[in-house]
Amino acid sequence: MSERQSILVGPDGRGRCGWVGDDDLYRRYHDEEWGNPLRGDQKLYEKISLEGFQAGLSWITILRRREGLRAAFDNFEPTTVAAYSAQDVARLLDDPRIIRNRLKVAAAISNAQAVLALTADAPGALDELLWSFAPPPRATRLSSFDDVPAVTPESTAMSNALKAHGFRFVGPTTMYALMQSAGMVDDHIEGCWRSERT
Repeated sequence: MSERQSILVGPDGRGRCGWVGDDDLYRRYHDEEWGNPLRGDQKLYEKISLEGFQAGLSWITILRRREGLRAAFDNFEPTTVAAYSAQDVARLLDDPRIIRNRLKVAAAISNAQAVLALTADAPGALDELLWSFAPPPRATRLSSFDDVPAVTPESTAMSNALKAHGFRFVGPTTMYALMQSAGMVDDHIEGCWRSERT
């Protein structure tokens, strides 16, 4: 994306990060969620799951299916998802509301099991682990999407740590997207109205 497109002005006159485009759902997600600090084991497990389902797809695809994914996966409650059976997998692969990819469905289930193993004796351990990789705030705000990284040393370290705990679909690029969306980094571009607020 060129610098000229890094900021787009919406119908309300507000400048926003250019990836929002003209999609109302994307606009609400950008304004209300993206970059806000997200805490809690269950919420972060859901975020890992959604980012995993997004791999190879556009994020708007996931946003449009998020409520269906939540319904199909029992609101991403780790204890419930970790206990899913072969019948549950078959049900999910027949559910048009979700991304019907067997590997991604299996990863969501095994990742729930990994969450339980990590947090069994230490509630909050997933939250603590993920946030331990949040870098210090940047000294200056990025002025172009050309400057936004796809992978960082922190996202690579986060990926490696999660893999060591048995998580799947948690590559460094996917984890940097999680860091952006969960507010561990602030990649709202200079000129975006959110950059003025945060």
